[in-house]
Amino acid sequence: MSMRPFKSRAAGFTLLEVLVALVIVGTALGASMRAVGSLASNSAGLRTAMMATWSAENRLVQIRLAREFPSVGKRSFDCAQGDLKLMCEEEVLVSPNPLLRRVEVGVYDMQNPERRILKLVQLVMRPQ
Repeated sequence: MSMRPFKSRAAGFTLLEVLVALVIVGTALGASMRAVGSLASNSAGLRTAMMATWSAENRLVQIRLAREFPSVGKRSFDCAQGDLKLMCEEEVLVSPNPLLRRVEVGVYDMQNPERRILKLVQLVMRPQ
């Protein structure tokens, strides 16, 4: 019986297989980097919205606790939170019910005063 030597194939990957794997890994890394960047920018926006909400709620709670019945009109005041420079605009409107006033508090970024970040509305009852 004659033994024929057979060729053994070297173990490993071909150059084409390695290049395809690199393209797949590179695409996945690029997508994950874009997602991380998006999360970072969304985080700043959420922080600003949260601080603006606190500023508006502070004013509305102040009215409630002092049992104010604010006079009709509009006024602006600083309402900074932490290192964020904010401006609040309070507008008091007459409601159809004479026992109630509608109080609207809008919060604006001082660096971009045309951009309203948030607006909260509350009805205030005349103290008895």
